[in-house]
Amino acid sequence: MVRVTLYSRHGCHLCDDMRAVVAAVGRELPLQVDEVDVDGDPALAAAYGDQVPVLLVNGRKAFKYRVDAAALRERLRREIA
Repeated sequence: MVRVTLYSRHGCHLCDDMRAVVAAVGRELPLQVDEVDVDGDPALAAAYGDQVPVLLVNGRKAFKYRVDAAALRERLRREIA
């Protein structure tokens, strides 16, 4: 199972878009999804600022701002292989 972490914030339409892509791909491939609201932690808010959403795959930054399902599937398949 691949672990993905979505760093996001409330009211972020790009975060909503990325969350939807992750959910759709998660129905096809085994994922453990964690979502972290950067505004809940001052250190994360300082680190990410307006650079959300950010998606980590197994702890490594994989996507920022946008991801499409095909790109995410490809990245996850490399992790699974």
